[in-house]
This record gives sequence, C-alpha cells and structure tokens, in this order.
Amino acid sequence: MKKSIKRFLTSCLLCLFVCVGLLGVGMPSASAEGGSWHKVELPVAITPLDLWFDKSEPNHGWLVGTDATLLESTDGGTTWEERKLDLGDGIYRFSSISFSGQEGWLTGQPALLLHTTDSGKSWSRIGLSSKLPGDPFAIVASGYNSAEMVTDLGAIYSTQDGGQNWKALVTQAVGNARNLNRSEDGRYVAISANGNFYSTWQPGDTTWIQHNRNSSRRVQNMGYTPDNRLWMLNRGGLVQFSEVGEFETWEKKITPKEGGGFGLLDLAYQDANNVWISGGSSRLLHSEDSGKTWKRDLSAANVGANLYKIYFFSRDRGFVVGQNGTLLAYSPE
Repeated sequence: MKKSIKRFLTSCLLCLFVCVGLLGVGMPSASAEGGSWHKVELPVAITPLDLWFDKSEPNHGWLVGTDATLLESTDGGTTWEERKLDLGDGIYRFSSISFSGQEGWLTGQPALLLHTTDSGKSWSRIGLSSKLPGDPFAIVASGYNSAEMVTDLGAIYSTQDGGQNWKALVTQAVGNARNLNRSEDGRYVAISANGNFYSTWQPGDTTWIQHNRNSSRRVQNMGYTPDNRLWMLNRGGLVQFSEVGEFETWEKKITPKEGGGFGLLDLAYQDANNVWISGGSSRLLHSEDSGKTWKRDLSAANVGANLYKIYFFSRDRGFVVGQNGTLLAYSPE
C-alpha cells in the first residue's frame, strides 16, 4: 500500500515538472521573442518629429515636435525635460534639430529657423527671406557657423556665417514632397506628394534628377543604405532595394507577411546586417540578413500608435518616434 502511494505521488510530481517545463519553455512570451524596445514617458503629450544625440557626448540629446515642443535629455534618453522658448503668439511645429559641438540649429513651420551657440541654453531667431521656396524642413549642423538646410519644397541652402547669408545648392526646388531624406554624405531623395515618382540630388548637381517608380503601388518613403543603394517602401507593405550604385535598377520586391497589411513608414539600419522597419498599428519589423527576410518584433505590439521614424545613433542606441507622444528606446540584448 505504501509503495502504491509512493508511486502515485512520484507520478504526480513528474507530471507537475513536465507541465511547468511546457509552460516555461514551449510557450515563450512576446518580450522573450523580441523584447528589445520599451516606451519612454515624455513630459508633454505631443507628437515627436525629430531626435538628435551627440556622438561625442552620447548622453546629451534633444527632441522636437508639434506645439513648439523642445525637450532635452542628459541621461541618454531615459528622462526628458521641456525647454520653453519665447516665440510670441505664433503656433509652431518644430521639425528638425542638429548640433555640432555647442552650436545647434532648429527648424520649424511656419517659416522658422533658430540658432544656438551655447548648447541650447539660449536661442536666437535667424531672419528668412519672404522669397524662400517653402518652409525650413530639415537642417544639418556641419561645423563652426556652418549648416545645410532643406525646405519642404526641396530647396537646399548652405551657410558659412551663422545663417546671415545662404548659398543655394540647387537652381530650382523639387516641389511638394511626401518625404525627404538625406544620407550621411549629403545626398537627398524626395518622394512626390502623391507618391508617383521620386527625385535624387547629390552634391555638385545643379538640379534634382527625376525617376519614375517601378511599381503600380505609390511610394511612401525612401532613403539611402550604408552600401550606396536606395531603399523604398511602397503602399501595401512593399519593400524594395536598388542595386549597388544604381538608382533605377531594383532587386526582387518583398512584401513581408509580418507587416499585416499595414502601411510601412520608415526604414533604418542598426548595422550592416540588422535592419528595422516601422509602420502603422505599432508595427516593428526586423531583419538580420540585410533585408532579405523579416520577422515582427513584438515588444512594441501594445503601444497603440503609428510608428513614424527610426533612429540609430550607434548599434546599441536606437529610438522610434510615433503619434500621441510615443517614444521607444532600444535596449541591447
């Protein structure tokens, strides 16, 4: 009798171990499968539009957005503090920010350009010509008193004297653009407002070069890869990469099923192999083979926001900005 009871208890204990093993190993959680992103709380409920971190001082960063929002972080993006600017009665949308050392630039709409020389402690307003084609859209600090600015109509200008004078780098603007992106070496790609075609420009060109899209699906966004190619996101979740050095010859089209039919909005390289795509309805896709295959990262699945833009300032420092005050930060495995 005692042996029977002992065998029964032993069997029950083994069953319990098996069940625990199945629950703990056979059914991984969403965070275990792709838990590399977490949400960062912001002090204001706005939509972030641009983000900047200093590579030489990696803990110091700035974030700009709607409602004339300027936020500063000194702990690598863990916490943010609002910096109020006195701009009168105007309602501005801050679209871009960039620093070189202590010198920084900030663009906004309607036509606004701000400049600082003391690491953002104080800002001065740079006067803009009423004949400027479009409003300042993005800016890149390039050294002492130097910057390159592009408007929302694709007019590109540079200054070498702190914004007092500007030199036009193209003879005519590209027109209304849906998206406009710049590579690290100064090349631009702009998508037409309705996504029918795209245009490219590189330093030394006097005009934009227009290209027809190679798909029936409208172009949503484009940019440059680290190995001198173009990437393209089309409506309907289509992903494309051009051949190396060729901007009209494209590799096989890919439609990642993990996109779920939602729009894909931005693409960014973490390194040569790891590529990320953000999209609607909290979609984050990850490729570990330079974009050949994709899987969904589930760590942002419950954010409940469209994810607009991805940033990687180093392999281990990444961010995603989205609607409704959404900011995600990347945590290395």
